[in-house]
Amino acid sequence: MNSESLILGIETSCDETAAALVRRKPDGSGEILSNIVRSQIEEHRAYGGVVPELAARAHVIHLDTIIQTALDEAGVGFDDLSAIAATAGPGLIGGVLVGLTSAKALSAATGKPLIAVNHLEAHVLTPRLTDGIDFPYLVLLVSGGHSQFVLVKGVGDYERWGTTIDDALGEAFDKAAKLLDLGYPGGPEVEKAALGGDARRFDLPRPLLNQKRLDFSFSGLKTALRLAAEAVAPVSEQDCADLCASFQQAVCDIVSARAGMALNQFTARFPGHRPTLVVAGGVAANKTIGAALETVCAQNDARLVVPPLPLCTDNGAMVAWAGAERFALGRQDGFDVVARPRWPLDDADMRILP
Repeated sequence: MNSESLILGIETSCDETAAALVRRKPDGSGEILSNIVRSQIEEHRAYGGVVPELAARAHVIHLDTIIQTALDEAGVGFDDLSAIAATAGPGLIGGVLVGLTSAKALSAATGKPLIAVNHLEAHVLTPRLTDGIDFPYLVLLVSGGHSQFVLVKGVGDYERWGTTIDDALGEAFDKAAKLLDLGYPGGPEVEKAALGGDARRFDLPRPLLNQKRLDFSFSGLKTALRLAAEAVAPVSEQDCADLCASFQQAVCDIVSARAGMALNQFTARFPGHRPTLVVAGGVAANKTIGAALETVCAQNDARLVVPPLPLCTDNGAMVAWAGAERFALGRQDGFDVVARPRWPLDDADMRILP
């Protein structure tokens, strides 16, 4: 199906209530007509992390308004839509249910096709919208809930090459910030504190660094940070800066080593094809990690692609685009599609049958 399509995308998998309108053109390129995101950071700040019940309640309260605002900003109505896409997982099940149920209701009321989108697929397909890149390519997905390398061979055709065996990287940053009383969300606070710190002061571990695998482990690093902080207690402002810098450097060393291994594996798998490494998820905003990955890509003659930050974090445009990519291949879903708290990209249900 190479005709033009207009897709409404709905995202409610965590603590952003989002809706967007994306147009997919006959040549396969895309255009974002609107992308409305309501963050719930203030609702959860006092708890130092996302409270699932509060997140779901906020989605219920605000989603209808967010959808209408997205339609108004794009200057379109429901009759103009080709299909309605919504995140069906993975994520906080209460939030996922709100978005998916709303999409089902809209589909039933308007007669427009329903497309259930995997949240991770939405992240890994985003660079095709922003940068027009071709298959195959590598994605390093680093967020509060996910840390994994994914080989993207086509829409619905993915290989997970490595994942975290404990904490996701964004979660590790949040826990480090909470340990040091830096506030929420933790990633930007740790990065800010690290600017004034000495990364060589604390000798923190690099879990799994020398193992020939692409998996991550950050739990031991987090524990080592706690022990180091206890050893110098009470923690001064400079102690905190040095701890953050040391923690961030350990993360950079781990991610860089894993990225180099992944690029070598890609080159061996696709000889003669220059590798592209895409970084997606909220941790993509970390400038120190970004600089480290730029160095790794330069050393491996690889292209580094980082979508604009608003499209790296959770948003409706990425869901709409994933829906558009699936719709172009003739994929639709019935009202019996279920919300999933877990839904790996290499699941058989991701495949699009010919």
